[in-house]
Amino acid sequence: MRDLSNNLVIDNSLINAVKTAAANGTGVDLQGYESALAVVSVGAEGDTLSSSIYFEVSLEHSDDNSTYTDCVQADIVDGTIAAGGIWLKLDGTTDGNPDTAGGQWQVGYVGGKRYVRLVLAKTGTHSNGTPISGVVVKGNARHSSDNS
Repeated sequence: MRDLSNNLVIDNSLINAVKTAAANGTGVDLQGYESALAVVSVGAEGDTLSSSIYFEVSLEHSDDNSTYTDCVQADIVDGTIAAGGIWLKLDGTTDGNPDTAGGQWQVGYVGGKRYVRLVLAKTGTHSNGTPISGVVVKGNARHSSDNS
């Protein structure tokens, strides 16, 4: 029996930190993997998120880890993507509400590019910031490996 840990690899894109500004995540190389899942974790909001104070998370992809373009609906599964590759808006509403407990959101990537990254945009003044991190889980490895 194979355990799951030898068939998945998790790479950081947005390093966990209290965010008050926009940030481009680090590109994650998908070479050798057939699937990917972008996961964003958000801690308790430091500023009250609203229609005028919010974060947006988008997904971008690239062939060369240099020139990135926005993902579109055909590039993802289990989610909806808007113009600019935006798939998550953290604005205090039901769907994007980290509130006092935080939250976690995910979207599957099925596009054909070698690299993906998460991008964080902000609107409004974020004085206290909100803890946000983003990882890409690579799955369905072409060759299983021992990651321990």
